[in-house]
Amino acid sequence: MRQVTAMRWRTAGLLFAVFVIVTLPYLITRGGSQQSLNAGELVTRSAEIQALVYRIADQTHDSESAVQHLLANDPYSHAEVTAQNAGKTVPALLDELHRLSADNPAQQHLVDQLNAKENGRLALLQQALQRYQQNDRAGADQALSDAGALFQIDDIAEKIVDNAEQQLQLRRESAKQRSVDNRLVLALTAAMQLLMLMIVVVVSERQIGRRLRAEIRERQAVQRSQMILQAVREPIALLDNSLRTLQVNAAFSELYGVSEDSRAEYLDEVGQGAWADEVLQQRLRDVLLRDRELWDFELIQRTIDGVERHVVINARCLQQQDSEKPALLLTVSDVTARALVEQQVKELNHQLESKVAQISDVNRELEAFSYSVSHDLRAPLRHITAFTQKLELHQGIGVDETTRHYLGVIRDAAQRMAQLIEDLLVFSRLGRGALRLQAVDMQSLVEETRTLAESEVPDRCIEWQIEPLPVVVGDENMLRTVWQNLIGNAVKYTGQCKVARIEISVWRNDAGDYEFTVADNGAGFDMRYVDKLFGVFQRLHKASEFPGNGIGLANVQRIVTRHGGKAWAEGEPGHGARFHFTLSGVEAPTPDGWLSS
Repeated sequence: MRQVTAMRWRTAGLLFAVFVIVTLPYLITRGGSQQSLNAGELVTRSAEIQALVYRIADQTHDSESAVQHLLANDPYSHAEVTAQNAGKTVPALLDELHRLSADNPAQQHLVDQLNAKENGRLALLQQALQRYQQNDRAGADQALSDAGALFQIDDIAEKIVDNAEQQLQLRRESAKQRSVDNRLVLALTAAMQLLMLMIVVVVSERQIGRRLRAEIRERQAVQRSQMILQAVREPIALLDNSLRTLQVNAAFSELYGVSEDSRAEYLDEVGQGAWADEVLQQRLRDVLLRDRELWDFELIQRTIDGVERHVVINARCLQQQDSEKPALLLTVSDVTARALVEQQVKELNHQLESKVAQISDVNRELEAFSYSVSHDLRAPLRHITAFTQKLELHQGIGVDETTRHYLGVIRDAAQRMAQLIEDLLVFSRLGRGALRLQAVDMQSLVEETRTLAESEVPDRCIEWQIEPLPVVVGDENMLRTVWQNLIGNAVKYTGQCKVARIEISVWRNDAGDYEFTVADNGAGFDMRYVDKLFGVFQRLHKASEFPGNGIGLANVQRIVTRHGGKAWAEGEPGHGARFHFTLSGVEAPTPDGWLSS
């Protein structure tokens, strides 16, 4: 009885000793491994930051190079798609770079600077591409030049890379030191485990029992894996190094007519030649011989049911436990529906491009026609005016009142026609000239326009309410024309008010753009005719009530549209009008950062 009790105590003490000897090295090893993993993760993060910076710079330069090729009439394949790639991929890469640098305030500051310059550069790059598509090559070239001059990214990218390199070096040294510590811990652990081997012999029978139970669990796991493989609806096959089938699942068998129990059937004989493609056969052999992977190989197959399918094939090499020869795991994805949709999208895009080209040609022809007609009409008008004056001189002071009236009507009509032609030429030039982008202080433009408008009507009482206005990126002369037309209209159409009230305000909409508003308490207009308001020579009031040619708002809309914004109006007869226009909310750099265009 005492012997049994002693044996039990010895067994309990042995188990306790084994527990201490095994657990202590495990905990030490686990802690060291976790530290090594953390160090390795930091090293990897530094390398990823460097790779992301280079990728952002490469994407930006590739897109700019594509635009340059387009402007040089030397486009390569997919040049226009490449030109748009930066705008699609760089913002996501910048977000990822910002996330990876979250643990380094100095590096994140540099990333924020890179983000700001990339946004400005991409905005001008997109503007250059839009102008190229509008056949405005001079404007596109100017925008591309401004992008490179105003938003330098290489220096900041180099600083980020240098910072990451410094961090990478420090983290590598830390990882190296921790690796040495881990090796020391592992050596001590190995020594203790060798000591345990003498004790483990005593409990070998228990280990054998555990092994038997483990084998049972392994067999059960294999059975479960087989069940899962057969339940997957994606065709899967396992091939030997001669491309003969070792095992296929139910989906593969159903699609290609192969028995699930079949063995040693060559792949090119499966499915009545569905796998006989020589290129695919060679790629699969390369996977086996060079231990590579095959990703997304697209192929059109006629399967056993006689249907042509678009499939995507993936393959990788596996090492078999019971053989030195590798095996090939083959998976097939049916993407027929996606291929049909992509084909339809391509056809629709082609049709859309044709329509856009036709519209662009028509617009260019209309603009050229307008410009030519305006110039050709000037000469006859000068003749009419000149000969009217000569006729007045020829008639002398003895001309009767009726004749003088008729001559005055002819002269006034010719002058009005000349003014209309001049307005038409200005309207035409607004659509052709290149934008000279710079930082524009909207507050200064409004104050300048307000002073000019008040000087023309010194005897009127006008109450102004002007909110603080921002600095925007745009063409200063064109934006001055916008304010002159809108403020001039507000002053003109409040001419019948005893006290005119004009309000100028701004706010940022949900898209982040600035929305400017000019409101007055003047004559207003009927919203039923708002569509005519921004048309060329379209007027909603009689010339006898309010002078003008009806082209000012058309100029406003054209300028705002060229800046990427939109213009619209609201009004009510007798209760004033509100004119709105939007401009991009991209922050303008400091004046020192601008170069003269």
